[in-house]
Amino acid sequence: MKHRIRLTLRARLTLVYGGLFLAGGALLLVLTYSLVEQGIPDEGTIVRGFDSSGEEIPLPESDQSLTEAQHLRLIATNEVWAEALDAIRNQGPQALLLVSLGTIAIGWLVAGRMLRPLQRVTDTAAQIAESPAADRGLHQRIKVSGPRDELRELSETFNRMLERLDQSFDGQRTFISNASHELRTPLTVTRALLEVAVHRPDASEEVRLLGGTLLEVNARHERLIEGLLLLMRSDRELAERSYVDLSDVAEYVVAQTPAGGVAVSADCEEAPTLGESVLLERLAQNLVENAIRYNVPEDGWVRVSTRREGASAVLEVVNSGPVVPVFEVEGLFEPFRRLGTERLATASKGAGLGLSIVRAVAKAHGGEVTAAARAEGGLAVTVRLPVAGD
Repeated sequence: MKHRIRLTLRARLTLVYGGLFLAGGALLLVLTYSLVEQGIPDEGTIVRGFDSSGEEIPLPESDQSLTEAQHLRLIATNEVWAEALDAIRNQGPQALLLVSLGTIAIGWLVAGRMLRPLQRVTDTAAQIAESPAADRGLHQRIKVSGPRDELRELSETFNRMLERLDQSFDGQRTFISNASHELRTPLTVTRALLEVAVHRPDASEEVRLLGGTLLEVNARHERLIEGLLLLMRSDRELAERSYVDLSDVAEYVVAQTPAGGVAVSADCEEAPTLGESVLLERLAQNLVENAIRYNVPEDGWVRVSTRREGASAVLEVVNSGPVVPVFEVEGLFEPFRRLGTERLATASKGAGLGLSIVRAVAKAHGGEVTAAARAEGGLAVTVRLPVAGD
């Protein structure tokens, strides 16, 4: 396979400058040679001589001496012209090559100076893209200087775009702050009521056991909200990561998720990764719940497996079910998108956010999720995350 050499814009401009100069110099060299060659006097031309003061040297009076003198001067003149032609032919290309190399070097410097504003745009965009979250780094601006040309207009336009994006993310941060407050408030109230009920002196053992279970569920919901809000603030990746084994997450989710009459099995091998355990648990739970919900009423099954493949920690969930059109598989990852209705008659209706949350969590962890429709019916959903270092 041949690899194409990609030249930078600066290199291409330099080559254009050097190529144009080389072509123009070669054309000028050819024209000079042609003009000099045409200017050589022929044998019938009378060549007059001049002394050092510029006065014409008189020719001899006899015709024979005149002819001989003219002939000698003609020979001398032709030798001079021949030497000039030889110099143009032999030394001209060398001189042109040396000057072209100097021109290319100067063109490289000039191109770099001309493209400096464009390089500032690129550097600023790279700094924003490499920031740990999408809403960070948007306060940066490109330093605009120099004449008002196309590059300066580009810099000013880029700065206006950054300002609009910064304002947009400010509004988003405000919305997230208000939404998080509204989501935390009922959970806080629920936790307080449960704690009061559990710690009442006359509370029975069943009430205490139920209250403890609900408190644990409420605490998990609070952690989940915190994780999702953190995910919304982080467009590229999570700021903090910890060691998580997908096999432990998958086994826990399979054990805690109601099967609803579907045979759920787990074949989990070690699959270590780095990430947020609450979000990864939510990812696996959404996959298992979707696989159970979108299944067949009788003899339905779900297989959950984890493994390590090269540099990836893999979580795969395969289920039975009706045939899914291949062209509709990708659309299932869109928010509020469901394929028809739930397959199980007893299944609760979903909100259509399961797979969209799965994709968002996988992307936040630097991974990817893919789905394939099975010919026998159902889906095979595969999540690949970067494996944790040994």
